[in-house]
Amino acid sequence: MVGVPNVTRADAAAAVRNPLAFIAARWTPHPRTVQRAAFVALAMAVVIVVTGGAVRLTGSGLGCPTWPKCTDDSLTSTSEMGLHGVIEFGNRMLTYVLCAAVGWAIIAARSQKPYRRSLTLLGWTQFWVVMGNAVLGGVVVLVGLNPYTVAAHFLLSTALIAVATVMWQRTREGDAAPRPLVGKAVQQLMWVLTAVSILLIAVGTVVTGAGPHAGDSSDVPRMPVDWEMVSKAHAVLAWIVVTLTFALWFVLKAVDAPKGPSARTRDLFLVLLAQGAVGYVQYFTDLPEILVGLHMLGSCLVWIAVLRVLLALRERPEEAVTELPAQEYAPTSVSMAGPK
Repeated sequence: MVGVPNVTRADAAAAVRNPLAFIAARWTPHPRTVQRAAFVALAMAVVIVVTGGAVRLTGSGLGCPTWPKCTDDSLTSTSEMGLHGVIEFGNRMLTYVLCAAVGWAIIAARSQKPYRRSLTLLGWTQFWVVMGNAVLGGVVVLVGLNPYTVAAHFLLSTALIAVATVMWQRTREGDAAPRPLVGKAVQQLMWVLTAVSILLIAVGTVVTGAGPHAGDSSDVPRMPVDWEMVSKAHAVLAWIVVTLTFALWFVLKAVDAPKGPSARTRDLFLVLLAQGAVGYVQYFTDLPEILVGLHMLGSCLVWIAVLRVLLALRERPEEAVTELPAQEYAPTSVSMAGPK
């Protein structure tokens, strides 16, 4: 059995000064561990969006009427607040689970050998987006579910999903300069598709902000726009995204592009069809809550699928690493041995 090295006072001081470096000096995760950590962070970003939608759809948006406490006198929900308080407080608690998932991704990325600064920065970017969105969520409650702040809250969650998706992809590729797998015209088509997808998501927040699901049983103000008109504009944008996706798929087949981009585009097309079916059914059935929740989940999956296509149009091979002679890595302390 291998003995556990003693932790000296210097080690403890180093752990306090820079805990990430302290862990990285003692642990090297397997690449699959880093990939799984990044995927869990992405999955939790989607979960927090869906549970946030559940808060709205159950009318629990003001289940905890203040922030950061649930009430003026209690940090948690009380029995008098009923189910709405439990749902709203439960969603707040999931933010800590999301922070833990992002923290695990940061630790895994920081401990990977060789050290990849870009990967660690993506993890920290997720952390600060989560912190910013937590504060914005508090503002949403304090202003009584103002629809514009609710829309901004969702869009910031969409930005979190984007960063998490990029990090997940980067864990499965190298740090060499990106090399395009398709021609410039195909890349431009993909950027147009990405831009229209962003517009589609943004207009979707207006549909929600003007629609009947205000997030609370009381009379919460709605966006002063024609809901029917905005819904139709949202549908038109969705069809444009579907058309652009089909065109991209056709072009990739025509130019005999690598299998990866074609497969990712096919996946996006199938997700769009499923999302469109849910959208039309909920429109013609007066927006039942369960279908609206599925549509929010579909929005996240569409966005992830779009980003996966964008990232699949290039590759980043592993950089050549020249290993130094073993004697140049001589540590000054057995307990603190690790990469500089």
